[in-house]
Amino acid sequence: MNLIAAVDENWAIGLKNKLLVSIPDDMKFFRETTMGKVVVMGRKTLESFPNGRPLRDRTNIVLTRDPDYVVKGAVVVHDMDELHEELEKYPSEDIYVIGGESIYRQLLDECDVAHITKINYCFDADAYFPNLDERPEWRITADSDEQTYFDLEYFFYKYEKAEL
Repeated sequence: MNLIAAVDENWAIGLKNKLLVSIPDDMKFFRETTMGKVVVMGRKTLESFPNGRPLRDRTNIVLTRDPDYVVKGAVVVHDMDELHEELEKYPSEDIYVIGGESIYRQLLDECDVAHITKINYCFDADAYFPNLDERPEWRITADSDEQTYFDLEYFFYKYEKAEL
């Protein structure tokens, strides 16, 4: 399984259920990477999308504890067992965990690739991605040249989990 996220210097990912910043090339990378794939998210992440609608041309799986939660165009699961049962239907390499914080934390150990856009800035934030640089099993296996969006500098990194 894969993870995909944009993080700041402190591995922050959001504030008040919104992204910290919207960088067009990062959004394009996200779209191109996940198109036609399976995206796994929590309810609050889904509700942060335009009109709270699932992403087009992807299989959307939403994990929520709310037993009455229903979303047109998405598969809703209510616990990790139900999620794993649903994920068994798809090749692992086609599954992308897209947030939020609690979903990343719950599924991190089951993933072996992380696509991280690192933004060289510290934002005010209330949601964080686990810091892969502090985890010995995760290694950077690919990176981009420096990118810029106005005065923000950022890089695309690919992390892969090594067998320790």
